[in-house]
Amino acid sequence: MKKLSVYHFTFILLLFFSCSQPSTVQDEPEKEVRSADVIIYGGTSAAVTAAVQVARMGKSVIMVSPDIHLGGLSAGGLGFTDTGNKEVIGGLSREFYHKVYQEYQKPETWKWQKKEEYGNKGQGTVAIDGENRTMWIFEPHIAEKVFEDFIKENNIEIYRDAWLNRDNGITKENGRIVSFTTLDGQTYEGKMFIDATYEGDLMAEAGVSYHVGREANSVYNEEWNGIQTGVLHHAHWFKDDIDPYVVPGDSSSGLLPLISAEDPGAYGEGDDKVQAYCFRMCLSNHPDNRVPFPRPAGYDSTQYELLARVYDKGWRDTFEKFDTIPNRKTDTNNHGPVSTDYIGMNYDYPEASYERRKEIIKEHEIYQKGLMYFIANDPRVPEEVRKEMQIWGLAKDEFTDNGNWPHQIYVREARRMIGNYVMTENDILDKRETPNSVGMGSYTMDSHNIQRYVKPDGFVQNEGDIGVKVPEPYEIAYGSLVPKKEECENLLVPVCVSSSHIAFGSIRMEPVFMILGQSAATAAVQAIENEVAVQEVDYEKLKTKLLEDQQFLTLEDIQIADR
Repeated sequence: MKKLSVYHFTFILLLFFSCSQPSTVQDEPEKEVRSADVIIYGGTSAAVTAAVQVARMGKSVIMVSPDIHLGGLSAGGLGFTDTGNKEVIGGLSREFYHKVYQEYQKPETWKWQKKEEYGNKGQGTVAIDGENRTMWIFEPHIAEKVFEDFIKENNIEIYRDAWLNRDNGITKENGRIVSFTTLDGQTYEGKMFIDATYEGDLMAEAGVSYHVGREANSVYNEEWNGIQTGVLHHAHWFKDDIDPYVVPGDSSSGLLPLISAEDPGAYGEGDDKVQAYCFRMCLSNHPDNRVPFPRPAGYDSTQYELLARVYDKGWRDTFEKFDTIPNRKTDTNNHGPVSTDYIGMNYDYPEASYERRKEIIKEHEIYQKGLMYFIANDPRVPEEVRKEMQIWGLAKDEFTDNGNWPHQIYVREARRMIGNYVMTENDILDKRETPNSVGMGSYTMDSHNIQRYVKPDGFVQNEGDIGVKVPEPYEIAYGSLVPKKEECENLLVPVCVSSSHIAFGSIRMEPVFMILGQSAATAAVQAIENEVAVQEVDYEKLKTKLLEDQQFLTLEDIQIADR
């Protein structure tokens, strides 16, 4: 018998161990593709109404939501609804507000306040419209319940915390999306796709044209779109001369935080900046449902020195936008020259990676929590303001899995598609006829501040805040929901719609998003049924179905409904 060489012995030993030891690297089983007629990406209010409409029209639908909590801003603190003319709100959007009304008919809903004690005022009209059985002002958790009920009642298949793979995650063939993959490796395949996110990630990854920032006024022959230096609307500007320097009067000491040293640009020019974001906080002054404002990690009181100087000039309007909602709570929004809007700190958000967006969101959270703590505790704040702020705190029974802080930051604008038709202020102000309406808007053309800069006279000022009332409700074109055909034939975009910056300032209201979500879904189903691209949907058939489902497309439709 031959002796084993060292080489043979080693080989046998290695073979033994490779066979007897478990593999340290195992291939994951390939995930089964999830398929439906319509795939909706997003968890916003528009995503929910789109999903419900598809289901009610008898087609299969899957919601792929990066969000765990549904409803976007409507369930994220924005309970003081920006309605405009309520008569133009129909279809599933109105059904949502009807379902909210039904929740507030239950005695148990009024936990911290008697129903008869609620003032029932807001937005120039009643919050609870008993005649029309709708309610327009509500608590975040009630809104979220209504959205969840929509999902359950219509048996919507939904996957949460599912994030689009933005690195070659979309498969396209012959100008159509075939499928997309999420970061967990799951693939979703459909005949039609709807991007119902605030950011427009699916739209962007599909190769659809879009814009970020303000277009110059010359692009669409507008007045209110571009840089608005010298234009001062609302109350969100410095009415007094406020010194911007660390040492007042000494420019060599440097600027205070959150003031840009850059030239703001010339009036009417375009830029790549977006209006400020914030969180719509839900606060409570009920002793048993109030969490005192905590001192956040990373708190820096110098961030609020500019506000202290505003107080020194006698400004006392801190609580003007503590808008009351039921149960002794608020929807607290930005108000004044220095407030919850984190001006200039979100410019990279629309195009940023997921990681960078999380950083931006956290920065906004620290700033805003710090602002509340500063006002409630810092001796530089007038005593009467401090004392009033101390009776408020975060609502203990809201956002209970997130430290009572809203899940959703207010993304007032991000990307906006450049589609088949671009909505501009000329549509909003009724200066031209808008084709093929799929819904109506009526809210003021509204942009929050975009920059904070030093004027030539050496004092600080804000720029970008616009509030231009519309003469009457206006129509929103079907072409603003669809890309150019050569870019994508089976995608609809009801949130990042094709519009100029200032036109989007009116369109961007939550009731309108719900309206457009339903209209986009209706078009998607009809495109499937007629085997056409979304750009080729027969408008007359689309219009007939939308009217059948109680959508309002023109002022005449409202008049007919009132007869």
